[in-house]
Amino acid sequence: MTGREAGIELLETALADCFAGQSRIVLIEAGTGCGKSALVDLVAERAAASGALVLYAVGAPEERQVPLGVLRQLVNSEQVFALPRPSEGPGASSRVEAMQAFCAELRELSLDCPVVLCVDDVQHADRESLQYVQYLARHARSAPVLVVVAGAVHAPAQDPAFTTELMRQPHFRRMRLERLTAAEVARVRGLPEGSADAAELYGISAGNPLLLRALVEEVAGREGPASAAPSLPSPEPGGPFAQAVATCLRRSGPDGLALARAAALLGEQATAARVTRLTGLDAAAARRGLAALEASGLLEGSGLPEGSADGRSEGVADRPVETLRFRHPAARAAALEECGPQLRTALHRDAARVLGEDRGPVLAVAGHLLAARAEGRAPDCGPAEVAVLRDAAEELLIRGDAREAARLLELAAQGRDDEHVRRGVLVRLAQITARFDPAAAERRLGELLEAARAGLLDAEQVQPLAGLLLAQGQVTEAAALLPTAVGEPAASPLDTLVDTPAAVSERLLHSARLTDATVAPLAQAVRSLLCSEHPERAVPWSRNLLEEARRCQAPGWSAVFAALHAEALLRMGDPRGAYAHATAALEALPERGGSFPCAPAAVLIRACTVMGRFTEASRFADRQVPKGVLTGLHGPAFLRARGLYRLAVNQPHAALADFLEAGRLMEDGRVDRPAFLPWRTDAAEALLRLGEGARAEQLALRQLAMADAQRPYVRGVSLRIKALAGDPKRRCAVLGQAVEALHRSGDRVETARATAELGRVLQSEGSASKGSAMVRSAWNLAKEAEATALCREILPDAPLAAAPARDRAPAQTPATAAGPKLSSSEQRVATLAAQGLTNREISAKLYLTVSTVEQHLTRVYRKLHITSRGDLPMGLEPLPRRPATA
Repeated sequence: MTGREAGIELLETALADCFAGQSRIVLIEAGTGCGKSALVDLVAERAAASGALVLYAVGAPEERQVPLGVLRQLVNSEQVFALPRPSEGPGASSRVEAMQAFCAELRELSLDCPVVLCVDDVQHADRESLQYVQYLARHARSAPVLVVVAGAVHAPAQDPAFTTELMRQPHFRRMRLERLTAAEVARVRGLPEGSADAAELYGISAGNPLLLRALVEEVAGREGPASAAPSLPSPEPGGPFAQAVATCLRRSGPDGLALARAAALLGEQATAARVTRLTGLDAAAARRGLAALEASGLLEGSGLPEGSADGRSEGVADRPVETLRFRHPAARAAALEECGPQLRTALHRDAARVLGEDRGPVLAVAGHLLAARAEGRAPDCGPAEVAVLRDAAEELLIRGDAREAARLLELAAQGRDDEHVRRGVLVRLAQITARFDPAAAERRLGELLEAARAGLLDAEQVQPLAGLLLAQGQVTEAAALLPTAVGEPAASPLDTLVDTPAAVSERLLHSARLTDATVAPLAQAVRSLLCSEHPERAVPWSRNLLEEARRCQAPGWSAVFAALHAEALLRMGDPRGAYAHATAALEALPERGGSFPCAPAAVLIRACTVMGRFTEASRFADRQVPKGVLTGLHGPAFLRARGLYRLAVNQPHAALADFLEAGRLMEDGRVDRPAFLPWRTDAAEALLRLGEGARAEQLALRQLAMADAQRPYVRGVSLRIKALAGDPKRRCAVLGQAVEALHRSGDRVETARATAELGRVLQSEGSASKGSAMVRSAWNLAKEAEATALCREILPDAPLAAAPARDRAPAQTPATAAGPKLSSSEQRVATLAAQGLTNREISAKLYLTVSTVEQHLTRVYRKLHITSRGDLPMGLEPLPRRPATA
């Protein structure tokens, strides 16, 4: 027999005793929603059906202070007699006389039929009515009167002596109505015991009959078609289950409701001691409230007080520190819904204080502070709260949540702390913001720069600020913040970047992991490789850093290294790869403000221009860019890219203006290093188009006189312009030097351009065969680099795409003609030789000995019936692109 069945049997026995002429008193206690009211109604119905006189009353919180409110309900429920009015003036009966009269009336009524008094929710009954019931229990022992009183367990009583007085009577019976067990839930719902649905129903409702009925109703209301697989959907906010939970909370009394709100708000950090402090209740009230919530099945946890028969238990402070938790998230959500916005804000502030006093998890404390700001005005954060917010932000960064970390630091920056600490918070906030939004980070630098110039930042704050500026390309501002470490002051803030040996940069790239502190040095190391004599080394390093930034889930960092990788690919003659990664860099940015987007946009414009996609290039080049944005390194790079596009579409005047403006910005910022941006030869190219050869030669000579002219790329582009603008008699020799330098630089597009120029000069000087071979070689190299615009410039009539197989002549090229075929090794050697590489360069590129290269070429000449590399055909298949530039 279950406890509920035993309770029903006890009531039936008491009712039978009453009909047998005996008096009985039954007290029913249960948690809210556990069925005590249903049991009282059942007794009343059975008693009335058996012929008893049933007097019924229900206590209500709003009537607790109404004298005799419950007693009037009892008397008026059947209109059996008028209730005496005690103590209302001279001559009126006393309170004792009124109770005697009430008891006598009931005894007289019981002579005709048994009398059953039912009082539900007795915890809300007024004190005077309880005194009448007590009097009746003492003086109606011999009458057939059954008194059934039902109340919520652990509820605070109006009259603490009421239950004790009832217990003193020999005809008193007390029953505790527990929640349904898992087996009872299965039986009530007609489900197999131990089934998954039964277990889930029990797990969500905790066997509370009210919650179970609401849950079943909600599930039934959302049932799908009969063919659908049976399932138990989770309760929804505001649904029947949530409404039933809210009802249970409200009926648990103000203390229970306050404790439930506190436990819901504290979540995983809720303990009996903490919710008590958060609500401000005394230990006894908190003990009763928590026990009531546990009895109704809403809360669970070993930290809950264990009630005893008289409602006493150990003090809250003596309980083990265990988490209190709602049995289901929907119940917790319903408890939170019982908090209005103002109350929730106050609770979040107090929760942060309570957890802070307990040295609780910093993330939990910070979460409450942040929630308090979201609900209303920002909480007043003192030094302790600011420290917690900073620690929590660092913990969030470890978990990869930079945006939430930034929100915490934004709140910390509003706290009551000294200005030095606040500036440190702002520097860290800018660093973290750069992870996901470089433009927003750039906007935060204004106030910090002013403070740095005023000497208000210490070394620990200046260093990360300088790193942020470097990552944004603001090298001049960064250099102004950092003192010169050793030796003479740098003539240009770019000197360290451009002049750092490649081996030093690669050591840093090998040893450092990508963090907020290293993102700027690592980006600078990649830029240094791009400006070095080995720019090809920047390709794998920028790709690795891009992959690491993506693993860190830092879109801001991803944009930085995607832009650098795109620039490295473009530098090595891979415009298609550069286009893809520059596009990815722009897509990683949440907004396009600030100067940083100029960097990937510049690569996009140049890549589209090289590939002959002028319409697409114009979409980026023709955008209006504020002059204030064209600063640092990214602004001149954008102006140069726009100038190259305008030059390609035959707008030399506009192109020249862009090149000269880029030069002015670089000179003003003391970052005029041709290794980074050779604006003089760009301007000279435009001047050549305008017929101003003398000015063009002057600019080329000026660039050749600079220290950076020792670098192959700068030397190559400068010599090419010098050759075209200078003495025609020396043009061939100077162009040969330019081709050699550009070939060493690794830039395939510029190498092809200079090679084509040299071929044309040779043709004009009478070396038609050699010149034509060189032009064809240049065309092949440009085609391999997908430099469509240059291919059309070199050989306007040459097809850029292979003809369909059915249209191709059988003997289109010697390599595909019937007869001897070239082996794969011979094909590769012949292709490189046709592109103008020497035997030694081919041997280094293909990892062959020079002797082997010579043997391959001899066989190629014999098979193709030619005598020299100048006769190599342009129809040879190009080499596949190296993975490093993919």
